[in-house]
Amino acid sequence: MTINNVVFQAVAHPWMCDAMLHLTTRHYMAMFDDASYHFLHKVFGWTATQVKEDGIGFADVKHVIEYQAEVGSGELLSISAQLTKLGGKSMTVLYSMYNSQTAELVATLESTSVLFDTNARKAIAFSDDWRARATAYLV
Repeated sequence: MTINNVVFQAVAHPWMCDAMLHLTTRHYMAMFDDASYHFLHKVFGWTATQVKEDGIGFADVKHVIEYQAEVGSGELLSISAQLTKLGGKSMTVLYSMYNSQTAELVATLESTSVLFDTNARKAIAFSDDWRARATAYLV
């Protein structure tokens, strides 16, 4: 099985595992967070530099994680992303984490984020250009 729309790949290192010898929750979230930066760049061309230059960023407002299968030390992981909803100021992305060797789904994160003016500290509307870019990724 081919994993589509991969935006991030990682390894479950031993130091990322907990007392039960599986990937601990904090590292699932870190991997999903890293994947989000790659997805935002892919869709909008956005990078963290824009926060410094333009005061434009994203703020996560909701996360729902579902664990599907255990991840152990040394496993290779791939995260794909699908834009599932685009609002005026917000978007929802479904991130799916797979075991790269078996293509088994191991976890999902449904993440809702708002486009954020980092100077005014408030949500702002997507520009027409960004909306057009995002629409191409909407499923």
